[in-house]
Amino acid sequence: MSAHSDHSAPGHIIPFSYTIGTFIALLFLTAITVGVAQFDLGALDMPVALLVAGVKASVVSLFFMHLRWDRPINILVLIGSIFFVVLFLVITMFDTGQNIDLKYSGDSSKVKEVLESQSFPVVQ
Repeated sequence: MSAHSDHSAPGHIIPFSYTIGTFIALLFLTAITVGVAQFDLGALDMPVALLVAGVKASVVSLFFMHLRWDRPINILVLIGSIFFVVLFLVITMFDTGQNIDLKYSGDSSKVKEVLESQSFPVVQ
């Protein structure tokens, strides 16, 4: 008999109260999301929306995906992958900010002028 014969047992089982509690927390956070969307917070709109979305994603990953009871390496992999996604998005935003001068309303002579002033070769 193999030492791994206990694989037929069910996975981690949590009490039903955890599932209900998670459901209520997600409903509450969704209400907060809708409530925040009704107000103009100016520059804080995006950070507040991302904060609420991050909390909801954390609740889902901790309780529905059972990461709270899983091995720590799985949490490390999740956090690492989120870090790299954010890093790549930040790098993309920096690149987008560098090219903002090239966005004109379809006037190709202005685009050509900007490209030539920045020493970019212009293909005829």
